[in-house]
Amino acid sequence: MAFDGITISCLVEEMKQKILNGRIYKIAQPEKDEILLTIKNEGAQHRLLLSANATLPLVYFIEENKKSPMTAPNFCMLLRKHIQNGRIVNIAQPGLERIINIEVEHLNELGDLCRKTLIVELMGKHSNLIFCNDEGMIIDSIKHISGMVSSVREVLPGREYFIPQTEKKENPVSDNLTKENFINVLLEKNMPVYKSIYCNFTGISPIVAQEICYQAKVDSDKPTGALEKEELERLAEANFSYVDGIKKKQYKPFIIYGKKEPKEYGVLPLTIYDNLEKEEFSTISEVLKKYYATKSAVTRIRQKSVDLRKVVQTALERNVKKYDLQCRQLKDTEKREKYKIYGELLHTYGYQAKPGDKFIEVENYYTGQLEKVPLDVELTPLENAKKYFDKYGKLKRTYEALIVFSKETKEEIEHLETIMTALDMAILEEDLAQIKEELIESGYIRRKGGKKKEKITSKPYHFISKDGFHMYVGKNNYQNEELTFKLAEGNDWWFHAKGIPGSHVIVKSGGREMADSTFEEAGRLAAHFSKARGQDKVEIDYVEKKQVKKPAGGKPGFVVYYTNYSLMIDSDISQIEEVKG
Repeated sequence: MAFDGITISCLVEEMKQKILNGRIYKIAQPEKDEILLTIKNEGAQHRLLLSANATLPLVYFIEENKKSPMTAPNFCMLLRKHIQNGRIVNIAQPGLERIINIEVEHLNELGDLCRKTLIVELMGKHSNLIFCNDEGMIIDSIKHISGMVSSVREVLPGREYFIPQTEKKENPVSDNLTKENFINVLLEKNMPVYKSIYCNFTGISPIVAQEICYQAKVDSDKPTGALEKEELERLAEANFSYVDGIKKKQYKPFIIYGKKEPKEYGVLPLTIYDNLEKEEFSTISEVLKKYYATKSAVTRIRQKSVDLRKVVQTALERNVKKYDLQCRQLKDTEKREKYKIYGELLHTYGYQAKPGDKFIEVENYYTGQLEKVPLDVELTPLENAKKYFDKYGKLKRTYEALIVFSKETKEEIEHLETIMTALDMAILEEDLAQIKEELIESGYIRRKGGKKKEKITSKPYHFISKDGFHMYVGKNNYQNEELTFKLAEGNDWWFHAKGIPGSHVIVKSGGREMADSTFEEAGRLAAHFSKARGQDKVEIDYVEKKQVKKPAGGKPGFVVYYTNYSLMIDSDISQIEEVKG
């Protein structure tokens, strides 16, 4: 679900309850587009995260602190100068816009009481944090937007702040909006009903628009021009009934689950999903944390791993092209045996050829069938034979070299694919550090002169089965190798997704017999932490660790095994307990 105006309205209410009249104790900037405010109010301490990330803009309360750079960025220093120790005197949302205004009262350098406003705009790629004075002039912003970037509005120090009206939209919570107005707006353009609702009314997301249609018992895809009068009446009633929940602040935050995964979230009823599992929460921050926390972390890591991905992708494309060329060249060498036979046949039957013959047809004593041997009329039969033997020798040498080269190239492709899968699974900066080290040692990245090897703090995942068996999952090739050949003992069990890049999963048996449920849980882990994540059925190979070997000169994490068991399993690990720390 979109982080829409209704969600923000609920969030503003939570902010008022927790931090209105509170004092800003600390200000930090963990990311280039993110501010973390620590606020003390009525004996409690609250951390409010304001993110203007273009991919995932968010505002919500968090419990844990976030690591910040040693030197605070300029925008953070500016906020500290003006509003640290200031008191939050007002929190407001203009209409149902995706905007939050946080008004702060503070003392300036002369000791005079002043007011400033920190404006949080949550508008997708246009998201921003803008700091204004009491006259509405921009002091600074976390993102500077010049006239070269936007013709609608400049966001620069000294400019006047205003909300850009890029589209004409009605305020759905306005007391001036009547049933007649609603119907007229709906009918302005002929388009699907739900689209007309969210396109014409501020703060309404597509899913809420579909919910209004569902409550009105109107097909959401039906064109507005084809609506009957009764349907328009029902739509208007459903809309005002839904909006009434916003006006009365009847928020009940929840998450809807589909196949045990979060599907949607909301703060007002979504009866369209009544057949699915629903979990209710006391605050919208809890919802956002659960729904977006992992997604936000992955988004951040994806951004931080861009350079590494580019290195791996470039190397992967280069090796794939090389392998395709080697395969084509190998196919060309298939003619070598034919040239050898031509040479042998000419040695045996060459005397039958007459001067000027372009070919000779003789019996192939290997097959018993007639063979047509082409001849170069400028050469003698023996010279033609030598020519064929030379071709055979050249193609044989090429074949032998290509067999080695193509095997090395294929192994390199498989190695790079495992690194790409590890990048997809990385959720911490420490995970990226270990992957970067592997790329350096593999020769894809140069270690900067004088720079020491980075200290590796990333650790494998640790889970525990329902029967109490400890299960470990490698996040990258180095961890896979360490788990398989250092942590695991002979009678422990080893799991891996069949034929695709993925993690090694080790189950410490401790000499005990394992239940089928433990094998299934380990199989799910191997499926989830592989390229096949999300698929309903993944084939998993599993075997006792003593059957797993590392070939001499093999790449990190590369193993071989010649006997194994297999199982088909899904990749849902939501019911498997992870051991933290």
